[in-house]
Amino acid sequence: MKLSYILVICTSFIFAPVGFSQESLFDNPIAEQRADPWVYKTDDGIYYLIATVPEYDRIVIRKSKTLNGLKNATEKVVWNKHNKGVMGAHIWAPELHKINGKWYIYFAAGEAENIWNIRMWVLSNTADDPMEGEWKEEGRIKTNIDSFSLDATTFEHNGKHYLIWAQNVRGGDHGTALVLSEMNNPTTLTGPEIVITEPEFGWERVKYNVNEGPAVIKRNGKIFVTYSASATNDNYCMGLLWIDETEDLLKASNWQKSPGPIFYSNAELDRFGPGHSSFTTTEDGKHDVLIYHARNYKDIQGHELSDPNRATRARIFKWTQGGFPDFLQKTGD
Repeated sequence: MKLSYILVICTSFIFAPVGFSQESLFDNPIAEQRADPWVYKTDDGIYYLIATVPEYDRIVIRKSKTLNGLKNATEKVVWNKHNKGVMGAHIWAPELHKINGKWYIYFAAGEAENIWNIRMWVLSNTADDPMEGEWKEEGRIKTNIDSFSLDATTFEHNGKHYLIWAQNVRGGDHGTALVLSEMNNPTTLTGPEIVITEPEFGWERVKYNVNEGPAVIKRNGKIFVTYSASATNDNYCMGLLWIDETEDLLKASNWQKSPGPIFYSNAELDRFGPGHSSFTTTEDGKHDVLIYHARNYKDIQGHELSDPNRATRARIFKWTQGGFPDFLQKTGD
């Protein structure tokens, strides 16, 4: 893959803000104890929030006509983990997508008897409202390498659907890379499976070697992918990949990568471990919004995955003159 040496030289230009101060539009956090948040906004302006619960045992959805309304919206359990076997533990990072008029939830799950044997799974629902109807288990997304895999996200480009996910592709303690493949249908990959980033910089390798939590946004003639790196404590942070929309997405060398994190902890603002983002827009459609989780304190008792207080937040972000996202690192929510 290409590292953007131009970015190293011109960071002050590409990632410089365009005269914007964060507007206090959101009643943050918009969901307490909800990690890995994914917000889906329908064409008629309904927001759905789906996220990881701290018990890691179920999938929940809430909906509202406003982003702030998600805070107190009634939440519904739409699926529960299995008591034994696959899909029996570590129910993580669900995402809600609508493809060809049908709802899909992509999520990660371990086995009841082997909780770290985590793979990617899919549910489907034909109801108009994903909080109604029946969710059908479509099975596992099978990858060329049968290994630890999670955090699947899907997007469309030029009439084709693609999946990006995190996977241990090298074995051992090499951690997770981000892998991209075209899809034959919402549950099946066609290949090839291309690694578009793996942990290489120090900020991606704190405690664990991690690239995970991809999210896609297309703007300014480019496809951008944010992702999260390092352990899920205050070292958790976000990196950025991008590619020109006219280039071959399945050629790894076409992807470029920021050499430093683009959104990370800020103790002065009580924002620790921001990451695992998704994207939406304000109610009027005029502003892009970053949805992410973070804690409001640094010190964690015990393992970071046992701490329940990653909370869902929302913030408007802007675009630089160079056409890149600026997540306003020094601005509070």
